[in-house]
Amino acid sequence: MSDLKPHDGEEQDPVEAIVPLMPIVLPIGGGILIFLLAFIAVVMA
Repeated sequence: MSDLKPHDGEEQDPVEAIVPLMPIVLPIGGGILIFLLAFIAVVMA
């Protein structure tokens, strides 16, 4: 059977390290994206 836990010598996958932070990262990234899009719309208007 395969062992799902990382062994002592194995590196942890960077994607798996970020997954627990998604509830914090996604809203902040979304807010920044909306702000930038609104700023571009105001500048072009």
